[in-house]
Amino acid sequence: MRRFPSSLPRWRDLLRRWPGGPGRVPASSGQLTRDKAVARSHPPHQGPRTGAGATAGVWLGALLLLAACAPAPARTGGIVSTNPCADAILAVVAPDRLAAVSHYSHDPGATSMPLALARRWPATSGTAEEVIARRPELVVTDSFAPAASREAYARAGLKVLTLDIAATILASEAQVATLAAAAGHPERGAALIRAIDGAIPRATGRRPSALLFIAGDLANGGGTLLDALLQRAGFRNAAADYGLAFTGALPIETIAAHPPRVILSDDDGRSANLRRRVLDRVGARTVEARFPRRLMNCGGPALIPALRRLAAIRAQVLS
Repeated sequence: MRRFPSSLPRWRDLLRRWPGGPGRVPASSGQLTRDKAVARSHPPHQGPRTGAGATAGVWLGALLLLAACAPAPARTGGIVSTNPCADAILAVVAPDRLAAVSHYSHDPGATSMPLALARRWPATSGTAEEVIARRPELVVTDSFAPAASREAYARAGLKVLTLDIAATILASEAQVATLAAAAGHPERGAALIRAIDGAIPRATGRRPSALLFIAGDLANGGGTLLDALLQRAGFRNAAADYGLAFTGALPIETIAAHPPRVILSDDDGRSANLRRRVLDRVGARTVEARFPRRLMNCGGPALIPALRRLAAIRAQVLS
C-alpha cells in the first residue's frame, strides 16, 4: 500500500524559499491576468459533466495515446523544460515538440506523470550550459530558477517561458492554455482543460475534515493547489483546526487531541506508523486513505486522477 520514496520532491525545497513563509505562493501580474482570462472562459464547474465531459475524456485519452506513441524525441531543437509541472503538461499537449524534461520527472518521488511516459524523453540536470547546448526553440522554466540561469538563456538568445506555481485549479488551467499555445497546439490545451473541468465532482452535503500529509509530518495547509482540490472534492482542510495557516510540520500529539475524520498520505514511514498507533490507542474514528505522491506534485493532467481519487475517498467516508 504505502511506499515512501527517500528523496523529497522539488517543491518541498521551494516551501522554504517562498516569500512570506511556507504555503505563501507568489503570483506575478501576468499569472493573475491569465487566471482572470481562464476564469472568464472556464467558470468553476458546479456539477458532473455529461456530453462535453465525455468528449473531453475521449480527447484526453487520444492525447495521452499520442504522447505514448510519438516518435523518439529529437535531441536538439524543440522545447526543453526544466519545470516538472510543465513536463507533464507538454507530454500531453505537445509530445512531438518536447525535446527534454527536467530530471525531477525521472524521479519517482517528484514526477507527476507515469515514469514510463516521462522516460520517453531525456532529462536535463537543469544547468544552463546543458540546456543551451541543446539549442532549443523554447525553454520552459519557473520563477524559482537561478537568476544566473535565466540571464544565460537571454545571452544565448533563447526564447524563455517562465511559470509561477499554480495555487488554484484555474491557475493550473491557465498554465495548460499558455503552454499549449506556446507549443502551437491551443486546441489540445482546450481539450485538457475540458477534461479537468469534467473531473470536478459535485460536492454537496457534509464536508469531512481531512488532513493531507505531503511527507512525514509535513501537512498541507491553506492557499495551495492541494487545498483547492480538497475543497472542490467536498472536504474541509483540517489544517486550520490545529493553527496551521500554511504548509508545515504537525506533531502527532496535536492531532491525537483532536483527530480529523480523514488522513490522506502516501507515507509508510516512521511518522505514518506512529500516527496509526497513537490514533488507534486514543480510539479515533479517523479513516486513513492512500493518496499517491504522484498526484501531489503538480496540477495539469494530474488534476484529473487527483480529483477522482478524492471523490472516491469522500464517497467511502460518507457511505
